[in-house]
Order: sequence, then C-alpha cells, then structure tokens
Amino acid sequence: MKRPFRFAIFGNAFQPRKSLSAVQLMASLQNRGAEILVDNRFYKYLSEETEMNLSGVATIGEDENFDADIAISLGGDGTFLEAGRRVGDKGIPILGINTGRLGFLSDFAAEDIEAVIGQIYAGEIRTERRRVLGVEYSEGQPEGYPYALNEVAVLKRDNSSMISIRVAINGEFLTTYQADGLIINTPTGSTGYALSVGGPIISPGSETLGLVPVAPHSLNVRPLMIRDSQTVTLDVESRNHNFLVAIDGRSEMCREGVSLRIRRAPYDILVLRRTDGSFFRTLRAKLMWGNDLRSQK
Repeated sequence: MKRPFRFAIFGNAFQPRKSLSAVQLMASLQNRGAEILVDNRFYKYLSEETEMNLSGVATIGEDENFDADIAISLGGDGTFLEAGRRVGDKGIPILGINTGRLGFLSDFAAEDIEAVIGQIYAGEIRTERRRVLGVEYSEGQPEGYPYALNEVAVLKRDNSSMISIRVAINGEFLTTYQADGLIINTPTGSTGYALSVGGPIISPGSETLGLVPVAPHSLNVRPLMIRDSQTVTLDVESRNHNFLVAIDGRSEMCREGVSLRIRRAPYDILVLRRTDGSFFRTLRAKLMWGNDLRSQK
C-alpha cells in the first residue's frame, strides 16, 4: 500500500491576519489524508491563534531531523529562505505560497492553495533547481548556517567610514572595492538585496554569480557577473577592525584578517513552480514591466 504524502510546513508566525491561509492549507492537506509536519514555532502560533484541528500533526524541532516529500513555505520571501535553510541538502522540493508583499521566491498566492495541492497529487507541477552559495572562513567557521540561496554580503558594521574589500577570482586579483559593502548573489538573489542597490536581474539557470558593490566610492565601479564555477575570495580592511557578514540576511560579525571564500555549494535547492509560468512572466507581474502608470491617474 502506498504511504500518504508527507508535507513539512514552515510559516510566518508574525502575521495573525494571514491565519486564514494556514487554515485553508491545513484543511486541504488533511482532507487528502496527508502526513503533516509543522515547524515548532509555527505550530505554537497555529495552536494559539486558530481553532484548527491539529490532532495527528507532528512538529519539527531545531535539530532539523525530519523527512518529507514536499516542504511548504507559507509567508514571504524571508519565510522561504528560512525553509530553504531548514531543508538544506535533503533534496526536498519547496512549494512557496506567498502571503507577504512582493514574493519573488513564492510562485503561488493564498487563493491558489486548493488548486496547487490538487496539482501536486496529480503530478502536474514543475520542479526547478536553484543554485546555493557556500561560505568558508580562513580561520574558524561561520557561526550560523554557512549556505545562502540568495546572497552573501560583507558590510561595514556601523555608520563609520567605508570598508576596503580586496577581491580575487580563482586566486587572481580583481580589484579592491572602497564601499559600504559587497554582495555576491545567485540568480535567485538577483531580485533581492542586489537589485535594490543596482545589480542586474539574472535569469535562473544561467550558472552565474553577481558581484554588486554597495555605495562604492568610485563612479567607475560597476556590478560584475562571473561563472558560478569560480571561487570568490574576499579580504576586508575596516577602520574598526571588524565587519559584518550577512548570509541570506543572517548577520554575524567577523574580524579583520579573516579571509572569506565563497563558492557554489555542493547541493541545489529544488523549487516547485507553475507548469504554465515563466521567470519573465513573473518579472512583468511583480515589477509591472510594460505598465504605463500615467494612464492610471
């Protein structure tokens, strides 16, 4: 006898007004006899903020010891990134249901819940691979999870003067950036932090990385794209002798003298997408490309 589908659910526990989406999702899965695992914090939120039946629902602890056929992110891009961190190299595809604002990572909206769960059971959904970056220090290891789906950024720690970032590609010196920081992003991350500071949008599957300076001191410094098979090494000098390393927004302090090596991780993240969708259609919808806002006045 074939076992039921097993779903691992990660949700945003800071949006009480979005609880209706969680109720709809849980009901859709329970009606199909699915096995359901819920992240501990989200489970606590559901038990306190909703009246849904959680009998038979298991929880996922911080030890990351879980297995599932599909992981579901219910929230915005931050929730999706957290789901990606928790899934790691397990090879579990992630379904993003956007209840946040822009939501580039999540391909489905709350009103799609019943339809997309039906598509999963019918095998009518598409899987897409997304590159991941790994970070290594020359001394010690990052304090948190050393992998990023979006980007790795080195940033000045406070409002003091800019930092100097010496960059080498596969051991060859590129340049030294005088800036507030530098972002190394995947194609997935090109529509995140990197986009907000003038980086190019990169199509998924293009096998490239972006190097995007943050507030560079020189006008002739521009973003650069390289192949993701290359290794980026960073050496940072700072007036206060330390700087920040942000891995998908999770920041930690690093001291001057420690080199960072950034390269493609040994695994990809699997993302579930619409069968009739495309990256370019998403860009048009999310960024309103082609819309003449003057006609709406």
